[in-house]
Amino acid sequence: MCAAGPQGISQRVLGVAESATVAITTKAKAMRAAGAPVIGYGAGEPDFASPDHVVAAAVEAARDPKNHKYTPAVGLPELRQAVAEVTEKNSGLASSPQQVVITNGGKQAVYLTCQALINPGDEVLLPAPYWVTYPEAVKLAEGVPVPILTDESSGYRVTVDQLEAALTDRTKMLIFVSPSNPSGAVYTRAEVKAIGEWAAARGIWVMTDEIYEHLVYGDAQFASMPVEAPAVAERCVVVNGVAKTYAMTGWRVGWLIGPESVAKGVGKLVGHMTTNVSNVSQRAALAAVTGPMDSVYEMRKAFDRRRLKMHEMLNALPGVICPEPEGAFYAYPKMTGLLGRDLGGSTANSTLELAGLILEKAEVAFVPGEAFGTPGYARFSFALADDDLEEGLRRVQQLAG
Repeated sequence: MCAAGPQGISQRVLGVAESATVAITTKAKAMRAAGAPVIGYGAGEPDFASPDHVVAAAVEAARDPKNHKYTPAVGLPELRQAVAEVTEKNSGLASSPQQVVITNGGKQAVYLTCQALINPGDEVLLPAPYWVTYPEAVKLAEGVPVPILTDESSGYRVTVDQLEAALTDRTKMLIFVSPSNPSGAVYTRAEVKAIGEWAAARGIWVMTDEIYEHLVYGDAQFASMPVEAPAVAERCVVVNGVAKTYAMTGWRVGWLIGPESVAKGVGKLVGHMTTNVSNVSQRAALAAVTGPMDSVYEMRKAFDRRRLKMHEMLNALPGVICPEPEGAFYAYPKMTGLLGRDLGGSTANSTLELAGLILEKAEVAFVPGEAFGTPGYARFSFALADDDLEEGLRRVQQLAG
């Protein structure tokens, strides 16, 4: 007889960890709804509205009866074509529309890639800190996540030597992300090239998440692995979407670009899972990727200003070390200097406890590093209004003394 969880729930579902980023945001929203002036640094989404021309395209699409019917499971042909073209324009990666699959957000692209490539027992190299969904997607494909710890001394960037040390005869794939959620790290072109060439030489797959490609700051530059290391392209899947660049998280349109064999395999999965992504959302995404970038540049300018302020204020906290974020919209400070300290008459012995204490005492929400595989750290999003950003960090400073 097969083992089953409570009330017959499958072991597969029971083995999936709840998203801590969603959990902390939900708790903060509940407190806010109850009247508490909570300031939240947990959400992984821009605090800007979607561009006007995108919304207008969606309104027009909703009125057009052709969008009221099923369309190809792998995506609207014109959107697949546009994604291939804009990807080559932005990163230099040439691909055909047949290599593109439109998905329900970048998160589904991650899930589908794992389902298409990972067999039971396959190991997947996962530099930590990592986005909370990566290890769960691997486990749902019956793979084995292999975390590789990085820290502030390396700017949260993994090295080829670390990857080589973690390699076994069961290694199937590397999950790579730059700019990084949660750390804000951006790998140099040379680093991206070296890691890609290493993966190609070892014959392993790479899933590279490029969802934050346009959100880089200062001297940092985005680099696409299959462009910098062409030898890995035949074993590389690129994940991306409109969510972060165009402030379209709720529209749920992402995509993956990979070898045609992978795209065809994923297409079969999508055909049974969801069929097509909402046609209205796809039309909105088409307007986004083919339209002007003015709103993107304005948003990035605001994020750049906020990241510098957050970096300054986090480093002013006693015992907190925060590298300057180079990309995305997150800072990732080391918080161990606050552990064991008197914080409003209470102490915390882990960043998980610290997050709960600060939410209770200062009404400030952030995501503890335990969620990202690195206890002792925390993720602070700077995708919130300037005044709220500064007020929340002032509350933490006052609590910390």
